Amino acid sequence: MFLWPAASSWPLLVFLEEYVIKNVLVVDDSRIMRNIVKNTFAELNIPCEFIEAENGKEALVMLQSHRVHLILLDWNMPQLSGLDFLRKIRALPVYKDLPIIMVTSEAAKYNVIEALKNGATDYIIKPVSEKIFLEKLAKISM
Repeated sequence: MFLWPAASSWPLLVFLEEYVIKNVLVVDDSRIMRNIVKNTFAELNIPCEFIEAENGKEALVMLQSHRVHLILLDWNMPQLSGLDFLRKIRALPVYKDLPIIMVTSEAAKYNVIEALKNGATDYIIKPVSEKIFLEKLAKISM
């Protein structure tokens, strides 16, 4: 039998939730880029667990089997592009509030607009700098 914690302990639960290690899904067909992203988190002292996918199709599978707090998503990938992946998961109500940051070399203004119109939370243009990464993550309370 499950018992809800006493109301007096709720602030503690909220406090602890902030310190739960977050799961970050890094979706990029380049292993080097996935490692750069992971190393950037380490250099910024952001504790998290990484789940990796090489394309959007694999990322859909990972989402079904892992609780994810943030997705870092490349645009150009085989099998299912980042934009198509974004469209698919934003169509599912359970993922409507999940932060998704596009991390891509697609720098044209129309690409940024297209990603944001389809539900990207934010957009980072490669190469990734620690300063920009930190600014974008601060917006989503990571």
